Amino acid sequence: MRIRDIIEPRPPAEPGVQPGPLWRRLAWFAGLSLAAAAVTAVVAYTLRALPFMG
Repeated sequence: MRIRDIIEPRPPAEPGVQPGPLWRRLAWFAGLSLAAAAVTAVVAYTLRALPFMG
């Protein structure tokens, strides 16, 4: 699999076509949720530490 294949936009599925497996959709949701929480925590702790730097 090439990087270009990953970022290539895909049109939505045709009506009547089943979406991907539930476990894969849930895994994407969980992964994106954890990534968003981690980024939020890093930004929050960085902003909290700014007054003590320097």
